[in-house]
Amino acid sequence: MFIAPGFEQRSIVTDLGAIAYAAPQPEFWPVADHPDQTLLFLHGFGGGSSSYEWSKVYPAFASDYRVFAPDLIGWGQSDHPERSYQISDYETTIVQLLQKLAPQGAIVIASALTAAIMVRVAVQQPELVKGLILVTPAGLSDFGKDFSESWLPQILRVPLLDKVLYQSAIATSAGISGFLSNRQFANPDLITGEMVEAYLASATQPNAEYAALSFVRGDLCFDLAEWLPQLTVPTVVFWGQAAQFTDVELGKRLAALNPEAIQQFEIIENVGLTPQLEQPSLTIALIQRSLRQLLAIPDPATSAH
Repeated sequence: MFIAPGFEQRSIVTDLGAIAYAAPQPEFWPVADHPDQTLLFLHGFGGGSSSYEWSKVYPAFASDYRVFAPDLIGWGQSDHPERSYQISDYETTIVQLLQKLAPQGAIVIASALTAAIMVRVAVQQPELVKGLILVTPAGLSDFGKDFSESWLPQILRVPLLDKVLYQSAIATSAGISGFLSNRQFANPDLITGEMVEAYLASATQPNAEYAALSFVRGDLCFDLAEWLPQLTVPTVVFWGQAAQFTDVELGKRLAALNPEAIQQFEIIENVGLTPQLEQPSLTIALIQRSLRQLLAIPDPATSAH
């Protein structure tokens, strides 16, 4: 597990298996300013995704909050059951994560398809979610535009061919670099060797192909537009201006479905799908501002006057 300094790997057991997560080392972060507030950082899906995606960001909050960053089931250092993953698998395991790590409720910071799944969780279990900070949330079948009907998911439904393509085109250094360049980043010059190594380590775990192929085949896609109007949890949305496949206009259209719950929709210029890796300092500042808004914490710059 690629983990930030001052953090350690722990695990909990869910119905689908053990989930590994990064947690602050008590001797390094002895007392949080807001020990009753939990932040749960959830990574998106793609070739080699894991909690590493948030590792440049979550340490900034460990002195103030209880902070956890899991590898979702089928990814990273968590268990990789041999199964065709469905949305319900992630809804169930995320709910169990929240029940065990933050039974009093948490603010969840999530990205991409996982952020969209968090909307479903918040609709169904609002008592477990105090607030949402979502980065480019999209169900990938939004407003009836079905990603699973495009050419790549169709190819990956061919038995055996799917695993061959995974091993040869996705779970390689070249495949990971291409994925980060073409899908995650607006500026490929910001991709580091450590990033490629971390994604590759996740992508090459035994049975890692099951969750990844379920995602790429479109098995986890849904129409987020059907769920957003039901959302009651206070929410902030960030949208990478250069996000591939999920452009800003889609984000605006989704946010307009529920202006009461979605308190803020902000476009981040010159970043792709994962500003948390591409521009971590900016992402930290935006999350800090959003937390003050969601938790009604006074802005220190304002209160100083």
